[in-house]
Amino acid sequence: MTTQLQGTLPAAISEPPPAPAKRPVQRRWSARNRRDFVVFLVLALPNLALIATFTYLPLLNNIYYSTLNWTLGSASAAVVGLENYITFFSSSDAPKVLGTTGIFTLFTVGGSMVLGLLVALALNSKVRGTTFARAAVFAPYVLSGVGVGLVWLFIFDPGYGVLAWILRGIGQQSPQWINDPELSLVMVIIVYVWKNLGYCAVVFLAGLQSLPKDVMEAAALDGATSFRRFISISVPLLSPTTFFLLITTMLSSLQAFDLIRIMTPLGSGTSTLIYEAYLQAFGAYNRAGYSAAISVVLFVILLVITVLQLRFVERKVHYS
Repeated sequence: MTTQLQGTLPAAISEPPPAPAKRPVQRRWSARNRRDFVVFLVLALPNLALIATFTYLPLLNNIYYSTLNWTLGSASAAVVGLENYITFFSSSDAPKVLGTTGIFTLFTVGGSMVLGLLVALALNSKVRGTTFARAAVFAPYVLSGVGVGLVWLFIFDPGYGVLAWILRGIGQQSPQWINDPELSLVMVIIVYVWKNLGYCAVVFLAGLQSLPKDVMEAAALDGATSFRRFISISVPLLSPTTFFLLITTMLSSLQAFDLIRIMTPLGSGTSTLIYEAYLQAFGAYNRAGYSAAISVVLFVILLVITVLQLRFVERKVHYS
């Protein structure tokens, strides 16, 4: 006969789960954070004040001036709203000025970058004299645009220039570089490319020297030719450098002034937007409000081009 135990077994006593550890509350504005913020203000505020004073304030003033019918030097001006913009875009000079700006920018940017890349490839070779060659190529970029323009103006002058003297020696007449509007634009483009290709060459050279050598050596072992390695490996890896140069050279070309002013003072065939704004304000017209409107048009073009490049062109950039 089975004996049943009387009573019940004591129930297992379960301990309550441990309370989660409280995370230390981080104080946002601790003494160290406040000190760092004060240091940031001390270092940044002077620069921000200078940028606001000499960049954004003149920009806002220029936008305001573009709404005025104001003759330079006059003590009074009449508010005309968008009339200056309407006058510019409806004038017969607008297509010529915009077209000249586009042609000048296209050929100076393309020429500087293509020739700069070719020069960088040559300077990247391990031969004697490359250090001197790099300095010689980069030197024109740091020279004064006024000095460069005067020297090249002496070369291109159809009457007593060096080029005219050489052509007369072989029985040829010198083209009228200064008097012909189409040749004047070609002349300025040549000089501008010559002056700025050294900048592109040095930047491209830095990009070429930073390319991973193991990738290039592996491609060479696989039988890829030098041209194939350049097209399939170097060009894609140089895309950050190319993108940087595309933005900087385009912005620089759209704002080119000194060479145009020295080599073609009247702007015959070379009136880009920035030079047209100069002629309207400080030439024979003294139309300060109209000139300000042209400057605003140039600013909008620069802004749109930069945004489009950052929005679409950067997608093709390989950063790794």
